[in-house]
Amino acid sequence: MNFKYYVVLGFLANLLTLANGEIAGKSGNMRYDNYQVYKINVKNATQLQFLNFLQNQTRFSVWKDYDYITEDVHVMVKPREIHNFLRLLQNYEIEQELLIENVQDLSDLEQSYSDSSKFDWTRYYELHEIEQWLDDILLTYPNVTEGFIIGNSYENRSIRGIKISHKQDNPGIFIESNIHAREWITSATATWFINALLTSQDEEVRDLAENYNWYIIPVLNVDGFVYTHERLINSTPFSNKDRLWRKTRQPTSASDCVGTDPNRNFDSNWMANGGASGNPCEETYAGPQPFSEYETTALAEFLKSIQDDINIYLAFHSYSQLLLSPYGHTEDPPENYDDLLEIGGAFATAIESLPYKTPYRYGSTATTMYIASGSSVDWVYDNFDAVNVAYTIEFRDQGRFGFVLPPAQIIPNCEELMAGMLALVQKSHQLNYI
Repeated sequence: MNFKYYVVLGFLANLLTLANGEIAGKSGNMRYDNYQVYKINVKNATQLQFLNFLQNQTRFSVWKDYDYITEDVHVMVKPREIHNFLRLLQNYEIEQELLIENVQDLSDLEQSYSDSSKFDWTRYYELHEIEQWLDDILLTYPNVTEGFIIGNSYENRSIRGIKISHKQDNPGIFIESNIHAREWITSATATWFINALLTSQDEEVRDLAENYNWYIIPVLNVDGFVYTHERLINSTPFSNKDRLWRKTRQPTSASDCVGTDPNRNFDSNWMANGGASGNPCEETYAGPQPFSEYETTALAEFLKSIQDDINIYLAFHSYSQLLLSPYGHTEDPPENYDDLLEIGGAFATAIESLPYKTPYRYGSTATTMYIASGSSVDWVYDNFDAVNVAYTIEFRDQGRFGFVLPPAQIIPNCEELMAGMLALVQKSHQLNYI
C-alpha cells in the first residue's frame, strides 16, 4: 500500500461513522430518514482489502457481507456521510449502485400497508399478535397441534413453538425462525407455513403435513423482535425503537453496546476463521463465550431433548435467496455434501419454476456466501446423529428492499418456500434421509 492509500484510509476512518456501531450496539430511538443502501462491486484484491478495512475499522452498517460469487457488498450509509462515501469510492474506482434511496420510506410502508385485524399475511405482525394467533390455532386444531415453550429470553419472554403431528412415529422436521430480529419476513413465512400445513387441501401439502412431525418456532429472538416493532408513541414522526436491530437484548459487561448475534453464539467452531466478531458493538458479535445468550441456550437444551425425533433442521433468514448447507466456518465440505447439493438443486429448481421465476443459489455457507462460525445449523448438524440434512434458507430479495421487504411480497415468498419445501423433503426422502 502506498502513502496516499494510508492517508485516505486514515481520513476515511475518521470521517465515516456509518451506522453499524450505533445501530448494532447501542440502544436508542432510531429512524432511518434518508439513509441509503448501496451495492458495492469489488473488482480486485486491492478494492476488497480497502472494503475490509472499512468494515473492520469504521462503523458503517453492512447489510450483506462480501459474497465470493456475486463479488459485492451491501452497505447502509448515513445521510451526512453519503457525499464523502461516494467520493472515496470514486477515488478508488470502486463501482456502486444505489439500492434503497430512503430506508425509512420502506419501513413506513411496512407498517401502514394494512389495517386488517385479521391474520392474513398482508402485513407484518408483532409478537403479541403472533402469540394470540398461535393460541387460536392450538384451540382450533387440538388433535394435531401442541404448543411448547423452549425457555425464556433475557427479558423473560417465553419462546414459544408449535408441534404439528398426525402420527407419533413420523420423521421430524424442525424450523427455527427470526433468530435475527430485523428479518420480519421469516416469522411471517413461518406462520403462513403453519397455517398451510393445517388448512391446505393440496394433495402434496397434505402429505407433507400428515407424514412428518413439524416443530416450528416462529420467533426465536423474541426480545430483539419486540425491539424492532416497539413503537415510540410520543415521538414525532411516528417510529420504531430500531427497525433494523439484529441481535439479542442482553447487555455486555465489557461495553456499553447491547446484544449478541445469536447465530454466532452456538458452540460450533465458535469464533473460528474470522467467522464472527469479538467486538460487542459489531452486528456479528459472537458473545463472551458460546451459549452466553438465554435464547441460544434454551434452543440447544430443547433440541437435545428431542434430538432422536428430528431428521431435518431448517433456519429461516433473510435476505439473498440462498439455500446454505454446512459448513460456515470452513470451505471443507461435510461427508454428504453431494447429497446436500442434490437436495439444494431440487429446492432451487422448484422455486424458479413458479411464475415469479425467483432464482436461488445453493451450496455451503462458506463457499456460497461467506465465512460464518457458531451457527445453529452447523451446531445441530455436528451434534445430532439423526440430522444429516440441515440448511439456512435466506429468503427474498437480493437487495432491492433487503431487510425491509414490502408486505406485498410476503405471500409470494411464502409460496416459494412451500414449493421449495416440497422438493426438499421429497428429495431427502428419495435419498433415504427421512
